[in-house]
Amino acid sequence: MITIKMSDGQPADTAEPNTSPEEQEEAGGNSLDWLLKTNSSERIPAPMDTNVSITRQSTPGIDSFYNKAFSREKVFEAASTGNTCQLDGLLDYLRVHDKKLTSPEFTDETNGKTALLKALLNLKDGRNDTVELLLDIAEKTSDLENLINASYKDPCYNGQTALHIAIERRSFDHVTLLVQKGADVQAKANGKFFQRHAGLGFYFGELPLSLAACTNQPSTVSFLMENSCRRADSTDRDSQGNTVLHALGVIADNTTENTEMIAKMYDQILTQQNKLEKKVQLETIENNQGLTPLKLAAKLGKIGLFRHLLQREFEGEEMRPLSRKFTEWVYGPVHSSLYDMSSIDTNEHNSVLELIVFGSEIPNRPEMLQIEPLRSLLEDKWDRFASKLFLINFLAYLVYLTIFTTVAVYRKEGQPPFPVGADLLDILRSVGEILSVLGAGWFFYKSITIFKRNPPTFKALYTDGFCDILFFLQAALLLLCLALYLSGRREYVGLLVLSLALAWINVLYYSRGSKQMGMYSVMIQRMILGDLLHFLCVYSVMLFGFSAAIVALMDDSPPAHKNDPNTAALGRGFGVEPFKCEKPSYNDISFTTLELFKFTIGMGDLEFTDHVQYKEVFYMLLILYIILTYILLLNMLIALMGNTVERISEESENIWNLQGGRNELETVEDRCWSYPGGRPWGQDDEATAPRADSWEPVEPQSAPGEAAWQTAPPAAEHHLQILSTRATILNTHISMYF
Repeated sequence: MITIKMSDGQPADTAEPNTSPEEQEEAGGNSLDWLLKTNSSERIPAPMDTNVSITRQSTPGIDSFYNKAFSREKVFEAASTGNTCQLDGLLDYLRVHDKKLTSPEFTDETNGKTALLKALLNLKDGRNDTVELLLDIAEKTSDLENLINASYKDPCYNGQTALHIAIERRSFDHVTLLVQKGADVQAKANGKFFQRHAGLGFYFGELPLSLAACTNQPSTVSFLMENSCRRADSTDRDSQGNTVLHALGVIADNTTENTEMIAKMYDQILTQQNKLEKKVQLETIENNQGLTPLKLAAKLGKIGLFRHLLQREFEGEEMRPLSRKFTEWVYGPVHSSLYDMSSIDTNEHNSVLELIVFGSEIPNRPEMLQIEPLRSLLEDKWDRFASKLFLINFLAYLVYLTIFTTVAVYRKEGQPPFPVGADLLDILRSVGEILSVLGAGWFFYKSITIFKRNPPTFKALYTDGFCDILFFLQAALLLLCLALYLSGRREYVGLLVLSLALAWINVLYYSRGSKQMGMYSVMIQRMILGDLLHFLCVYSVMLFGFSAAIVALMDDSPPAHKNDPNTAALGRGFGVEPFKCEKPSYNDISFTTLELFKFTIGMGDLEFTDHVQYKEVFYMLLILYIILTYILLLNMLIALMGNTVERISEESENIWNLQGGRNELETVEDRCWSYPGGRPWGQDDEATAPRADSWEPVEPQSAPGEAAWQTAPPAAEHHLQILSTRATILNTHISMYF
């Protein structure tokens, strides 16, 4: 099957070769079957539709005349060409032989395709006269329901019915006809071709209503939802638990044209369902992953649709319960809006805010946090309580770091483990060591918890940073140090000092509390993961290559020993070899690598050696290495870093906001605070959401100088949650940004 994508983003009709009977006959005549003498009826895999016969002719029987006249191939050929004359007498033939159009003789055994499916796959300018004829014959043979709802049976296109094909072919007339004749409007096409992440395929939610919505057919959507024969259930879900609204979120691609189409179709389905049945809340239905359409759009990073859903506002009292944004008043360029915070704030499990902040697989989550009301939500949380808790955590970490540094610097020398003495200093040192180990255990536990919820990936490091990894390494090294200490190994000191160094580096994590320092820290992380990492890859190749070349150039033969009879007398005792002071030379790969690294940073000492076989080549290697590394690579690294700072300055601010939002949620989760008055965390309160005021051009909604006051629907009719939950005061307001 060849699928051609049209300019409007919708797949065009499936291209299908039109082979005449003569050509088929000629193709059969040129076959080698007669030479191989194979008479089996073996089937080969078939595409969704083809005009080439893939079944060998059976041996004529008693009814050879009728078989020639109305075999499956003949009926399929007439259906594909739209020639009703070739089907003259088919009804009589079926009645005489007690056959139906869904009988095995008229059904493709490889995929279950019927003549009706064949006819709908071959519409010419939206028409195929055999469709009505086939339906009429099926109705007269009491086979209409079976024929009209017959579906593909192969694993690829399983479940696809005539109604699916009519919608895919964008034939509204045939959709109307099929529904009036009794087509199942809830049939599910769940073959591999229609599944998500199936490679070459198209996911649309399996249902006919979802297919019409995802292919931008508003008239078909309206008909399926409002027809008098059988209305499509918009709450029905596919095998993944997705409704039609979920399916629209899946196919969104963040382009302007696609976003406008998806948003318009989303609103149409929402408003039509509200007119038909107000009690049904489509946006509250969750799929198999526990995600509503809003949460799914957030998880998939569909920022265009996500912005529309958060800021959707309907006019008119009848449709206002469907709004998530309510304009309270407008005065010139300033307006005040109320937002519905259901499913957004962290008082709900798996909230939108948590999905974005901890969703490392979302590519554009820093930009998504700048959408109202998320931006105001995070700012309000930070100003009211998160900044205070973050400062307390920072001070507590400084106390821990001071204790850790003190016990590491003033540790005991000798063979561990050391007994605890009776003096005060030993007791204080032991207490400090215990606190250091307990702190490492807490950091280790917290890091594992974060990794389980948000597994670290290289792509996620660009936005989340690597502070969590550094905290994990700090804790792991100190715990390993404890194991070596209790085992009596002096090597514990090496792990101890490494853990101490990482502990001081992790102080930069708390720079996120300041915007300037936070953006500076983000730039450092981006440079390390980008420019510096690329530089080290190239530099390591050059360093090792030139080191190996210089080592290979050295002459390893030792100098001739002089026969000095007094040499043996230089020893301090009998049988003891004299002490030899050997200076490292360039024939040692580790020494050569270290010396060449010194040349890179301008600290090399150009020492000449007598063991070089070809001094000219040795000089050329050194000079070439200095030019390529010290002059070229280092200066290129500096230039790239400068360009990176200019390029990601705005992006760094968004990433800092994302990291700040993550700090807020992690800080809140680490402490068991309660509401004023003893109310537990996460308790829902029906209250009016705070105002989010901003300077934005808006359409005038009142006369100049007059405020356009609009009240939100009652809480019983539409539930509005407070913008800031957890340790916040109810009915708070965000001040206007003058």
